[in-house]
Formats: sequence, C-alpha cells, structure tokens
Amino acid sequence: MTHSNGITPKFTPEITPTIEELQAQERRLVFKEFTLDDAWRLGALLVELARERQAPVAVDIHRAGQQLFHAALPGSTPDNDAWIARKRRVVERYHSSSYLVGARSRAKGTTFEDSSRLDPDVYAAHGGSFPLTVEGVGVIGAVTVSGLPQLEDHRFVVEALEEFLNKAE
Repeated sequence: MTHSNGITPKFTPEITPTIEELQAQERRLVFKEFTLDDAWRLGALLVELARERQAPVAVDIHRAGQQLFHAALPGSTPDNDAWIARKRRVVERYHSSSYLVGARSRAKGTTFEDSSRLDPDVYAAHGGSFPLTVEGVGVIGAVTVSGLPQLEDHRFVVEALEEFLNKAE
C-alpha cells in the first residue's frame, strides 16, 4: 500500500484475529492421537522454522504435566521459560489458547489479570501457547513458544500446527 505522498510504509498494522477466528483455529487444529514421537516431530518443526527466521524463541511441549520437548534458540533467555510456564498454565486451566483467553477479556473491556483474579506471576493470557487437542479425548497438553510479540508467538505456533497436521493427513 502506497500513501498519497508516494511513500510505502515500512510496517503495516497487523490485523488482530477475531474471537471467532481464534475459536475456528482450535476446532481445526486437532490431532487423531498425540504420541511422544509426535511431540518430538512437532518440536523439531518449530525449531526448524525458528532457525530459518532467526527467531529468538524458546519452544516447549507439555502433555499431562510432563515436559515432552524443550528447546532454547539463540537470543532466547530464561525469561522466555518463565513466560512459557505462565502461558501454558492458562491453556491447562481454560483449555483454550492463551491468546484467545486474553482476547476474550479484552472483548469485555477488561484485562485477564483483572477479570480472572489469578496471580499474574503464575498465569499469563498472552499469545504463544496453544492447546494440544486429541479427537474424542479433548485437551491433553499445550505447545508453547515465547520470544516474539504475543500475536507473532501465537501465529508461529498455529502455522507449525497447520503444517504438521497437513503432513499427517
């Protein structure tokens, strides 16, 4: 898009997904099963995509309270691990992506911190953690990325899940 002054802006504003779009992602991104090998392959895919983009992220996959995969890429810090834990707890508690939980609060004109009354040092409804849902079972865990702005973290996980699930078909 070029402005009337002939200058093309360097950055275009990101279009924030609607709650309906976020819910549709969760309905669409469902596994037939989720094994330890799946956790490894999904984690490796996230690391590969992050390396291609030189994204300074940490990646984590948890299932039923067990860490199945973790990787820290160059530029990530211990703070990313703390964010991962806080975002993952939101998915585990609400069975929705951490971004969707935050978006629902914002849609009501409040914040997650105010509406949930949960300790913000323990829970963070910021984008980047997505439920691992198994068909006929429900949410069994979470895949989480931290290191980018929250919408980018969310989109990064969704993109990897879409690619992973499309390969599995």
